[in-house]
Amino acid sequence: MMAKAFRRSRFLGALAATLLACPLLHADPARFDLAGPKVDVHVTRSGKVLPIAQVPNLQPGDKIWLRADLPPTQSVHYLLVAAFLRGTTNPPPDNWFFEIQTWNKKVREEGVTITVPAEAQQVILFLAPETGGDFSTLRSAVRGRPGIFVRASQDLIEAGFEQARIETYLAAIRRVPPEDSKGLAEHSDLLSRTLNLKPNGDCFKRPVDMQAACLTQAGNQSLLDDGHGQTVADALSSGANSDFIAQASYTQLAGAGTYSAYVGAIVDLIRITSSLHTAKYQYIPAIAFPDGDALNLRLNTPPSFNNPKSVIVIGLPAIQTSLPPPLRASSPESVSCLLKPAVVLPVEGAPLVYATTLAHDLVLHIDGPNGGTDIPVKPDAFEGGLVLSHAPARKPLSLESNPDANSDPGQNVNSNSTPESQPAVAVSAPAAHQNTNTVTGTITGFWGFDAFKGPTVQLQDTPGKDWKLADDDVLIAGRENHLMLSSTGTACVDTISLDTSAGKLVETKWKPTGKPAAVDVTVSLKSINPGALHLAVKQFGDTKASTVAAKTYSEPARLASLELHAGDTTADLTGSSLDQVQQITINDLTFTPAPPSTPSNQDTATPTPAPPNSDTQLRLTLPPNSQAPKLRVGDHLTASLSLKDGRTLTLPVTVSPPRPSVTLISKNIGQSSTTPIHLADEDDLPADQQLTFSLKSVVPFPRSGKIEIANADESLHTSLSVSSGNLVLQNPHTILATLDPLKDFGASAFGPLRLRPVSPDGTTGDWLPLVTLVRLPTFKDLHCPADTAQPCTVTGSSLYLVDSIATDPAFTSPTTVPEGFVGTTLTLPRPAKSGFFLRLRDDPTAANTVVLPILPQAPTAAPNSPTASANPKTVLRN
Repeated sequence: MMAKAFRRSRFLGALAATLLACPLLHADPARFDLAGPKVDVHVTRSGKVLPIAQVPNLQPGDKIWLRADLPPTQSVHYLLVAAFLRGTTNPPPDNWFFEIQTWNKKVREEGVTITVPAEAQQVILFLAPETGGDFSTLRSAVRGRPGIFVRASQDLIEAGFEQARIETYLAAIRRVPPEDSKGLAEHSDLLSRTLNLKPNGDCFKRPVDMQAACLTQAGNQSLLDDGHGQTVADALSSGANSDFIAQASYTQLAGAGTYSAYVGAIVDLIRITSSLHTAKYQYIPAIAFPDGDALNLRLNTPPSFNNPKSVIVIGLPAIQTSLPPPLRASSPESVSCLLKPAVVLPVEGAPLVYATTLAHDLVLHIDGPNGGTDIPVKPDAFEGGLVLSHAPARKPLSLESNPDANSDPGQNVNSNSTPESQPAVAVSAPAAHQNTNTVTGTITGFWGFDAFKGPTVQLQDTPGKDWKLADDDVLIAGRENHLMLSSTGTACVDTISLDTSAGKLVETKWKPTGKPAAVDVTVSLKSINPGALHLAVKQFGDTKASTVAAKTYSEPARLASLELHAGDTTADLTGSSLDQVQQITINDLTFTPAPPSTPSNQDTATPTPAPPNSDTQLRLTLPPNSQAPKLRVGDHLTASLSLKDGRTLTLPVTVSPPRPSVTLISKNIGQSSTTPIHLADEDDLPADQQLTFSLKSVVPFPRSGKIEIANADESLHTSLSVSSGNLVLQNPHTILATLDPLKDFGASAFGPLRLRPVSPDGTTGDWLPLVTLVRLPTFKDLHCPADTAQPCTVTGSSLYLVDSIATDPAFTSPTTVPEGFVGTTLTLPRPAKSGFFLRLRDDPTAANTVVLPILPQAPTAAPNSPTASANPKTVLRN
């Protein structure tokens, strides 16, 4: 039994040893998420003391105070060793190593101060469990391979900076409510710009309730944009996958005073420290998160107290010359309002200003009398800039002399100077925009122990005045409008509202523009009628809103084209809402809308009906009896259109060639001898008869030209041409034409016809009246009874073409034919032997004559021939 128990004990011991010796299968060596011990550090230079969180760099002669903040119940004694380095190929001397026994009561309470030696370039700390020969072992390791520890020191500081930026992003993004998708996107954009990070864009493609969790998920994968979820170390050390940092950062701690690009510090550090071990010690890195005096350490590997014991490696700021952070204004042209309750100056370019406290005691120095004014500012990555705040409780660090006002902003200030107050930097401010009330201010402060001067920004410290509407802005009722408001300053605008006729303020949308002291306002007037209205501009720092008067108009005329031919006294405008046009001015010519009937440009003696003015077409004419303007073909002119509401529009116009022009010389309307109807109007053309007419052309009529014939609505339309044989050129200016209405238009054609010439390129002349096309009924017999008091009967066909018949030309007692009449007889009082009178339905204005012999009445009247009564007007019915 004892042997069996012994074997079981040996097995469990071996298993335990195996588990302790092997790394955890699922551990991520690049994740620094184990809380380590804390070391308190502050630095003294020239009598001034700063906590380690505000020290970006060390310099020879600096005094570093160290104390390991270990719990009183610490059971394992830790040895704190400080080692100064001077490059990869120059091992440090023995006296550059300092042994600090943290378990010593005096050391625990008072700490230890060491001085940075001359020629030192790096300083590194070790926390090692106490063991025999611990100090000498560490010193030998550093002196034997100094390059490894130089690189470890650099990578530790760099990794700490990058981790600080990541955690600043994560902490800030958690301030946005998870359901606020728009706020997440806006603040993520601000944070990305100020911290120079590139968040995972795919997070914003997820559902709203998952976006915040995606951006702040555990680990650092949320800030990787590679789509594979690698750890920070993997992504930053794998070439194309290094999408974590948008661009190189800047600090004096990482590469001669600038933030150098992240080069896989964590992975390299793990590889370096993993390869450096002895029988006693195995080195593990610690990333420091400074907070005041405290260096809060995070580890990626649990420390081991069995051989090889774990030595924690800690990096301190590099020993080098200080360079200020390269802050710059995000938009040099933008103006910030100092009257806002919360003022954010859009300043970027140095992420560590927002991720650390290395920049401190920052102020906005506004130039002015008596040295100007200093307003404390605080970096806030969440807001995307420097936020104006109250002065800090402690006094700002003082220096001996002010930075040179004319020096380069990046030039160092003597860090050994000791004045009594913070410098007030006088700068040469850029010229402000004319007619604006902008002032300038410069960001100043301290980068560690050294003063620096940042960018100059434009500010507005009084509300804008002289608000007015841009001259060329017109408000149109019934739609959304964009207008420009200008003032002496627009940075302090809080709201811009529309004061409706009902006295209700409707808030508008507005945004700054590229123009100085101007804002672009979007006003919805969909429910507003044309007329006067007011815009109320509420500004920070002004209890009373400024009012801008404006006027709304109806939808303006939209101009498509203006046709003006050489030699014309009229012009044709096309577009929409043309009823608003009052007149058009071209040079010294003024055209006004033409009346319904306008004389032809070519034949002023013959009135020519103009095309009816409509919403899309408008004919304009010069004053009566005006001479045709002397315009040259091809001249490019500008027409100024005055609308009835006072607005003015312009439209380019090119003088077109003269329009074809003809006049009617004569016409021959043949009438058939077989009909008893004699037409009274010489312009009436029977539909079954041909028309022959002659025309005179102002210029030689081209053989490929045409004469277009149509009615008013162009439902009847035909063209006569030389090629078709119905036009014959008697000479270049005289044309003979033949029209066959029945052939060209059919049996249902009637009404007035007109003609116009058409040139080969399609240019048309003015319409000229030609004839009125009429259809004639057929009258056969006229029967009258012996009793002259009785009515007579007319028989025939197509009597539906008759409007009325009467025995006198005045149609005193007419017999009216109703629409749709299909009878074959009509009755009327006994006419004279000279015949009776007829009005045609196709031309009811002419009193035409019908001559028929009077025949005796048959014994009985036709059943469908009503007799004219004694009424003044007889109406026939079917």
